Amino acid sequence: MQKLTVLYGHPTDSQTFEKYYNEKHLPLAATMEGVAKLELTKFLGTPDGQKGDYYRMAELYFNSVEQMQETMSSPEGQATVDDLANFATGGVNVLVGVTETE
Repeated sequence: MQKLTVLYGHPTDSQTFEKYYNEKHLPLAATMEGVAKLELTKFLGTPDGQKGDYYRMAELYFNSVEQMQETMSSPEGQATVDDLANFATGGVNVLVGVTETE
């Protein structure tokens, strides 16, 4: 499967981030057709108790690279990407990969 990973840096205000993320961004992202699976992670820190490099992670899975490209270039996909600037005050890194299983 094709996977799009979104890594969110630590926001300037986590309560504001969480409110916007849950009430506005996730419902907007839910309008994107073609996402086979979505996993959301809120990081607690490193194994030794330190603050992690990232605050949250969203993993969007697609059945093919073509489906990912179609979804992300759709009006709903573009609106979701454009919305990041409205709340992701800690910055965002986006990675594309292919899942492998053994």
